[in-house]
Amino acid sequence: MLGLWAVLTLTGALFSAWLGYAGRAFAATLTAFAFFFLVMLLFAARGVENSLASRLGAGGGYLLGTSVFLVYLIYSLGTNTFAFTRAAAIAGLVFVPLALAASAKQKPPGAWEDFLILAGVWVAVKFSPSHWLWPYPGGRLAYVFTVLLCVNVALAAFVLLRHVNGIGYSIGWGRHWGFFILASFLVFGCIAIPLGWVMHFIEFAPQWSHWKSLSFLSLGILFFTAWPEEFLFRGLLQNMLSRASNSELAGWWTASILFGFSHITNMGFPNWRYVVLASIAGFFYGWTWRKTGSIFASAVVHAAVDATWHFLFRTV
Repeated sequence: MLGLWAVLTLTGALFSAWLGYAGRAFAATLTAFAFFFLVMLLFAARGVENSLASRLGAGGGYLLGTSVFLVYLIYSLGTNTFAFTRAAAIAGLVFVPLALAASAKQKPPGAWEDFLILAGVWVAVKFSPSHWLWPYPGGRLAYVFTVLLCVNVALAAFVLLRHVNGIGYSIGWGRHWGFFILASFLVFGCIAIPLGWVMHFIEFAPQWSHWKSLSFLSLGILFFTAWPEEFLFRGLLQNMLSRASNSELAGWWTASILFGFSHITNMGFPNWRYVVLASIAGFFYGWTWRKTGSIFASAVVHAAVDATWHFLFRTV
């Protein structure tokens, strides 16, 4: 994981330098990104999730939360964008979920505090003024930074403070995973493409001229869209809904429908066509997570679907 983090971070830094970014503001931004991304990947190393939870315990959750806030201060001071209102907003995004997680520490996973934290994380990613919170460089990294911060906070709250088991937060490859991933992707495609066509949601419009950027874009989708969403909706939401209802089937279907409704504001409100297709997609992502026990497997399917949609189809 450290090697993967180093390669991806260095590649991003060199590409940014090639685009002309330099100086203190660039160094502060790179430092913040490197830290958030390191935590996101380090917890995905085999055994690290449980090892850190057992060794650090609740203190590790508070330490990670405090570190996230301090790193934001480095970013804001280094980019000359510091404001008390911004710092207070970030403090709320970090410490309110930790306080809720601490208050539910003695309760089993699936307490109302857990679902309130998940709702808050989703609202922060979906509706928070991210461009205001992360104004440099021109707000172009606002979404990525918001996602990374929320993943860090969720790890602190649910892995270190709440000790939620069965998340599957690890990057690896297990037996028969290839079959489950490919089957999920192909069967969903056989359903979603004709349905999207009939619903006048998509049309075939391949972007052959952009295929050179396919690998780079697919990695971006995997780490900054698919992985965080699978962590939230499968590793946490579906996991805890199944526990709270004592039914894997109920947790699976409920999480899939909620995943669909989380897209109702995409490309105009209310976008019911998006809700329908995203709910079906959530059903297959949830099936992959159940079969493999890993959000990495469901994230691979998720990223493959998004990348295929981006390069082969156009939203009507």
